[in-house]
Amino acid sequence: MAKIFIIMGKSATGKDTIYKRLLEEKELNLKTVVMYTTRPIRNGECDGVEYHFVNEETLNKLKDQNKVIEHRFYNTTQGIWHYFTVNDGQINLEYNDYLMIGTLETYLQIREYFGYEKVVPLYLEVDDEARLLRSIQREKKQIPPNFAEVCRRYLADEEDFSESNLEKCGIKKRYKNIDIDQCLEAIIQDMKNITVNKNKPMV
Repeated sequence: MAKIFIIMGKSATGKDTIYKRLLEEKELNLKTVVMYTTRPIRNGECDGVEYHFVNEETLNKLKDQNKVIEHRFYNTTQGIWHYFTVNDGQINLEYNDYLMIGTLETYLQIREYFGYEKVVPLYLEVDDEARLLRSIQREKKQIPPNFAEVCRRYLADEEDFSESNLEKCGIKKRYKNIDIDQCLEAIIQDMKNITVNKNKPMV
């Protein structure tokens, strides 16, 4: 039975970097699932790589076609941004293991859609000060930078990824992303163990 591994964590915990490094591990042979979003594309992003960038009209059409697997939205300083996963033929659990990035809500909805035993959380942690500094440095590269949105995300993360919410989702395993190589080593070892015995979910 194949698995869907979902990388989660607060903003600036290194999710994108861990995601890219895991995909480079040929032994894991992970396939990707490109999610959809209505938020504006950022500098350095490519449509169809980080996300499929669409508008709300497209989202509503996909909903009408019952193709939306999971969906969440955020009321940002630039308006409402939607993020969602679509049943568009990307996922085939008969043959492949997959790697995705998401939130606790993503994890719960995908787990409900595909089944508890098929979805595995990979939760990253970084101390708050380091996260905030990373977020500010990243935002400085945007034209123009939106530091109000950085603050909104930071505060929203405290609520979204609260200990009570993590407990409700059954997430016990944490990966401290202080040293990225050590963090990756721990994640890769756990993923290898679980893909050998695919009937045992890792939490």
